[in-house]
Parts: sequence; structure tokens; C-alpha cells
Amino acid sequence: MMRRTNPFDDFEELFERMSRQFDEMGRQFDRSGMMSSVRTHDMAVDITDTDAEIIVTADLPGYEKSDISLSIANRTLSIDAERELHDEHESGEYLRRERRHESARRTIRLPEMVDEEHASASYHNGVLTVTLPKLDTQPDDSRHIDIE
Repeated sequence: MMRRTNPFDDFEELFERMSRQFDEMGRQFDRSGMMSSVRTHDMAVDITDTDAEIIVTADLPGYEKSDISLSIANRTLSIDAERELHDEHESGEYLRRERRHESARRTIRLPEMVDEEHASASYHNGVLTVTLPKLDTQPDDSRHIDIE
């Protein structure tokens, strides 16, 4: 049996790749056009599509739960993580210091509408899991008819 595919999947994948590349270019430069001192990391994600929900799993090692921000709008999930690194070597003088601030950002276009009100997230051992219940796009408005 052949599986039907969405002909727009390739376009969505292309736009997601382009979006990641523009995000990366934007992170490399600050508002003045100079190289930014903020260190940015890529965020590896897995996206699972089940019958009832979409599950996004993202690796964010070293971040605290309070460092992570999630938002969803118009079938787009945004994950932002930002942290300040504290002085680890109080006894010595730094010759070079690039690890003051780190951030990670990922925007994910979802394949279908989700129930934003019932979305949930958990964070454990550096792994963020976002569960997005799917919306029933075809509500069951049927009515039972008794036969006489």
C-alpha cells in the first residue's frame, strides 16, 4: 500500500532550513553589525508525530528550567534558552574569556494545528520535552438518528 505524502513537505523543510540559517547569521552579529560576544549553540531536536499529539524533544544541557522560554503561535513553536555563566576561577586572571553568556534558539514549524491551551512541557537532565495535543480539525458534529 502506498503512503500518501504532502507535496508541500519539501517546501516546509526548505523554509525551516532557511529560517535556521538566517537565525544563525543574525546571532553572529549584534545590532551594530559587529561580531557578537554572545555565544550561541545549536539545539538538537527530535519531533515525533503520533495520532493524538506532536512531541518535540530538545537537548539543552547545562540550562536551568528558569533559563528556558517557550511560545507557540500560528503553528510555530519557539524555544529560547539564555544563561549567564559565573566565574569559575576566582584565583586566576583570564587571558581570554568567551563564555560569559550563552543562548540557544530554535523555531519549529508544526505540521498541523495543535491545542495551544493544553500544551505541556517538562525539563529533566538537560532534555526539554514539549507535548502538543493535536486539534480535532474535523469535529464530530454528527447526530444519531433513530429508526422508527
